[in-house]
Amino acid sequence: MSYIVRKARKDLMGNIYLPSSKSESNRLLVIDAIIGTEDLMIENLSTSNDTKVLKNALETLVRLKGTNISVTLDMQDSGTAMRFITAFASAINVKSLITGSERMKERPLGILVNTLKQIGASIRYLNNEGYPPIIVEGKRIKGGVIDIDATISSQYISALMLLAPKMTNGLIMYLKGDIASSPYIHMTAKVMEYFGIEILMHENAIAIKKQQYSSRREYVVESDWSAASYWYEMAALSEDVDLFLHGLKKDSIQGDSIIAELYTQFGVHTEYLENGVRLTKTNNHCQHFVQNFRNYPDMVQTLVCTAAGLGISGEFQGLHNLRFKETDRIHALHTELKDMGLTLDSSEDQIKIERSKIQASRAIRTFADHRMAMAFAPLAITLGEIIIESPNVVSKSYPDFWEDLKKTGFTLEEI
Repeated sequence: MSYIVRKARKDLMGNIYLPSSKSESNRLLVIDAIIGTEDLMIENLSTSNDTKVLKNALETLVRLKGTNISVTLDMQDSGTAMRFITAFASAINVKSLITGSERMKERPLGILVNTLKQIGASIRYLNNEGYPPIIVEGKRIKGGVIDIDATISSQYISALMLLAPKMTNGLIMYLKGDIASSPYIHMTAKVMEYFGIEILMHENAIAIKKQQYSSRREYVVESDWSAASYWYEMAALSEDVDLFLHGLKKDSIQGDSIIAELYTQFGVHTEYLENGVRLTKTNNHCQHFVQNFRNYPDMVQTLVCTAAGLGISGEFQGLHNLRFKETDRIHALHTELKDMGLTLDSSEDQIKIERSKIQASRAIRTFADHRMAMAFAPLAITLGEIIIESPNVVSKSYPDFWEDLKKTGFTLEEI
């Protein structure tokens, strides 16, 4: 199934209630499972498929704790859930087989597994060394001092941080290499500190002693800045804009809030109000865009498509870990935009695009990647219409994406 996405007018008006942050939600769910009080009130919890998968897996492990029952946990295509549940399962007295989609079985897990084994976990691979599925025999984790490669995924670091207060000796981590997506590590620290955990962070070192999470009762999850990025793209591609995005705040703990700053270069002005942000247009965009995305990998597809839609050139750097996402995102962007007439060059670490005018092509393949669908759909503003294959992939992070598009004048035709 595909959608023909159409936009007849180049204006963007209305109010959008964005989905809540799945990154915050997933960290909260792990903390809630560790606290075990079952009365933590998480307001505005994400309804994304990623969060549902993690929630179900955590609840299953907690329910079976101390029994002799073995369980299979299917993490589907959720990288965050796979990493978080691997760490959590290693420290709870349950034997579990943790698996996922075919693509998940190609995504590396070895750095996290090897580190967990160093500090006392019992984990083995079922098939291919370094990749899911894995068999975990949960037990008390002793912790200690470790070195860990931080160049591939911050999720490894966050998974260990969340578990560290339960470890017998606490945990001291020395992060090796150029740290990927470091804002997500700081998000993890902020959420943990909200629940009373003391964390020492200095340059490439993180120290967390054995301690108890406090049983604070309430936490309100902010709206998702990653989801907001697609509306910033639509604003950049539109001529007349007055759009309100609910639930965002200026002092966000989400690293992707940098999107507001980046889009000033594409003529989008952000006004921070009490309950969200208002987007308007300045009609003053750059002609050449350069940015390193090492800390903001989820923004790459959105910004590349924005530059392509505006017909400007760009250099998108720091992309090495995009090869290990839901799909090889560098390859996916290259193939789809090349077929739309864009001149571009890609390597292991960057994408360069030349100033050129995109054209309607065959249907856009999403490669089972939610961000491919949502980054390409706004190009209907530039082209008049665009065809998106497998549009339901958006359920991974933004289930109401297509309905929200219709609220602002887009039309969808199912084919």
